[in-house]
Amino acid sequence: MRRLVFLVFLAFAVVGMAADPPPEVRPGGVLRWGGSGTELCSHAGRLWAPLDGVCYFPVDLEATREVVVERRRDGKTETAAVRVGPYPYPEQHLQVEERMVHLSPEDEARAARERQQLAPLWERESPPRFSLPLRPPLERGEGGNFGSRRVFNGEPRSPHTGLDYRAAAGTPVLAVAPGRVVLVADHFFSGRSVFVDHGGGLVSMSFHLRAVRVEEGQAVSAGQVLGEVGSTGRATGPHLHFGLRWHGARVDPEVLFGEPRAIPELP
Repeated sequence: MRRLVFLVFLAFAVVGMAADPPPEVRPGGVLRWGGSGTELCSHAGRLWAPLDGVCYFPVDLEATREVVVERRRDGKTETAAVRVGPYPYPEQHLQVEERMVHLSPEDEARAARERQQLAPLWERESPPRFSLPLRPPLERGEGGNFGSRRVFNGEPRSPHTGLDYRAAAGTPVLAVAPGRVVLVADHFFSGRSVFVDHGGGLVSMSFHLRAVRVEEGQAVSAGQVLGEVGSTGRATGPHLHFGLRWHGARVDPEVLFGEPRAIPELP
């Protein structure tokens, strides 16, 4: 009897040792899950078609728990669990106008209205008009500070959800892929802004513009001028804030500027 119990225990131990831990992705990162016959992708109640035969799963910047993703392949549903890794981004300390940190009741109400205006954009799902990689939004320069925990005038605020490109005022800002302009706005925090729907659940946004060169409803091509770098809204100087929402998740644009094969792949 003791020998039987020992053998059962040993069998479970061997299985436990053989099991691979779930893959890990950083907050704001992306995973890919390819394979011939892939028909549909799913996460958090959203469904979408694969992009060039691959399911891409964006993970939101503030995701903290394990996420479960699904794909339908050759008529069968497959599921995978993914661990969200530790938050890898540093703190960023900035000094801005005091009215941009402690909002008046009127400015608070304005900011709330603007958040409500944007919410429907993150729910859009339509056939993709783009392929990867995306092109950068400026001809020259590198962006940074994605995910930084921002401290304005000594007070913590929400993390930075895009890339900041330092550039001279008036520098042309370009569309990163074909799409359609779904919103042109002048918002309290982001200043003059352009939002482009690229299909496939991908929306790009360009903030703090000095001038806008497109209109709502206009179709744009990759590399087309959307506007000019400026310092409108909550900005410490001329620069472009460029952000992406993919299937509702706030993701690091740098991930989509590189080769798709460099994106971590599920087994």
